[in-house]
Amino acid sequence: MSVRIALDNNQPTLYTNLDFISGQAILSLRNHETIAAITVKLEGESKSRLIGDPQLPVGYGAGFHRRREDMTLETELHKVLYRAITVFPTDDLSHATQGSVYTLSPGQHEFHFQFKLPFNNSCADRQSTFVTIAGLQMQAPGNTDRHVRQTLPPSLHRFEDQAVIRYFLKATVQRPAFYKENFRAVTGPHEQTFQFFPIEPPRPPPENRESFARIQHQFAPVLDSPATSRTPFFSRRTSAPAHDTPTTAPPTVSIDSRLPHPAIITCNKAIPLRILISKLNASPALIYLQLLQIELVAHTNVRAHHLSRETLTSYIITSKSNMKMRLSEKDGKMEIDRGLWKNIPLPNTVAPSFDACNISRSYSLYVKVGLLHGYGDQIFPELTVQTLRLPLSVYSGIAPPPALLQAMSGNSNIPPASTAATPTTPSSAQPRPPSGSSSSFTPGPPQPPIIQSHTPIGTGQTHPEEPFPDPHP
Repeated sequence: MSVRIALDNNQPTLYTNLDFISGQAILSLRNHETIAAITVKLEGESKSRLIGDPQLPVGYGAGFHRRREDMTLETELHKVLYRAITVFPTDDLSHATQGSVYTLSPGQHEFHFQFKLPFNNSCADRQSTFVTIAGLQMQAPGNTDRHVRQTLPPSLHRFEDQAVIRYFLKATVQRPAFYKENFRAVTGPHEQTFQFFPIEPPRPPPENRESFARIQHQFAPVLDSPATSRTPFFSRRTSAPAHDTPTTAPPTVSIDSRLPHPAIITCNKAIPLRILISKLNASPALIYLQLLQIELVAHTNVRAHHLSRETLTSYIITSKSNMKMRLSEKDGKMEIDRGLWKNIPLPNTVAPSFDACNISRSYSLYVKVGLLHGYGDQIFPELTVQTLRLPLSVYSGIAPPPALLQAMSGNSNIPPASTAATPTTPSSAQPRPPSGSSSSFTPGPPQPPIIQSHTPIGTGQTHPEEPFPDPHP
């Protein structure tokens, strides 16, 4: 006896919410076989696996008393999706025969099935599970782990040693004798799941506002050393030495990275980013762009009972250096050419933001800008590199159908989607990527434009923020 699952030929390679997935459970028999039922299940699992304090030295110092054997491996599993149907016997056959077991003849038998992928996960609805032992169905107590009710999370296989989110189909042939094991089949080699990508939540209406991060910098003054003639070493000085004096006031600039409010970017599309530079004093200096790097950082938080860990994944959108690009100034305002990044889509490995029971993912955009200044044809060697962090959400780009939007608007229990963020005080204890500063944010209802203050990485002074008018987008 063998059983396998074959999907219909017209099935897509990528599934989303409200899609139908159909196929056949194919049972091959060499002899007559008595079976009780054939069921097909559509399942989704979110599994995390962490080991306690892997960075803690073993036997190091008097303050460390944990031994390696005391470090436990914690595994947390959540069924974010569970659907089951019985493809054999059919309802008509059950009512006609009134039997509990059936004998199938040798050969190949095909049983059709079809599922519709739901919108939300079902983990919170499954606080207790049923297990079958020796043909007896028993109820196991539910766990007390954290459960959330959100949109189904996307497939995740990048961190298979720590976190996996997979979706799969499973066919089970139940045999009535308790000493005969049931036959099972799972789609894909090595139980590899079919890929799932969720529908994005309803987007808020466009607003004439921008979310932005800002930082200020003052260049060091340029010193003018007067020419002096050499004097003998043992000669008497007749006057005090002349001090170096600055020729002109150094420029003070403000750097802004801006996104349409609320800050949302879309998978496989370019980032609608603007980078603005403004002079805060009347310096006649020219500003040059020497370095530009735009980096999307994914924060993947994994929890397994009392353990938790954050993993950072970096996606470089663009990185350019040695540019010496003079920035055109108009009334003290400058904007970096958006052609440097507007035609670069997000990598196809970027998954949308999500929050599951034990795994969640959020994103931050790090913009690194390197500036020079000069007068006329002279460019001074001082280079300042400033990094700005802007928290944002990544949407899948799969718009919800109009019927779903209408149903959600009529249900007052479903809160509207929002990606507005409330800045909090940056903490040095928070993890940060190799090339940027970090700060935290908390999702909340729509609010006025987000203002983040950041710590500069280069040299110079940091000034308190001043009002900066928002231009029309």
